Order: sequence, then structure tokens, then C-alpha cells
Amino acid sequence: MGSKYMKRYTEEFKRDAIALVDSSGKTVTAVARELGISSESLRGWYRRAKADRGEDGSGELTSAEREELKRLRREVREQQQTIEILKKATAFFVKENDR
Repeated sequence: MGSKYMKRYTEEFKRDAIALVDSSGKTVTAVARELGISSESLRGWYRRAKADRGEDGSGELTSAEREELKRLRREVREQQQTIEILKKATAFFVKENDR
């Protein structure tokens, strides 16, 4: 099944499905079958939710931590570009002053 045919589920649906696994005592596979979704999808959502609650013990980053990491990396990139521009400008002005 190609990815363009993949159904998009709402966050609410995902939360409800995860809650069903937690509250029903059924396996991820059984709940997925009842809901008519792939067990791989539900397993992924469940794993992500546990990581976000800090319950999986994998040391995997939470969604919030991943977002922050993306933001910080972007900031560092922008600051490095600014530093390069300032270095070039400084070199230019030093040359101008030596004339």
C-alpha cells in the first residue's frame, strides 16, 4: 500500500486509540483490529505517547524536546551565518583602513 493512500488520523483519534490500549488490557494488535487500523500505526502512536510521557525508558526525546532541538539547531545555523557575514565585513573594513 503506497504512502499516498495512507489515511490521516486526527490527534484525537490517536489519543482515543492509545487510551483504549491502556484501559482495555487488550494488546495493541487486538485494539488495532477492532478499530480497523494497522497495528504498526497504533504501535507507533503508542510508543510515541509513552516516550512523550517519559515512560518508555529508552531515553528517546519527547515531541517537545524534538521541536526544541529543531528550533535550537535553526538558531545556531542563523547565528553561524551572521558570524560569517560579520567576519567578511570586518576583513573588508580592515583592508579599507589599511589603504
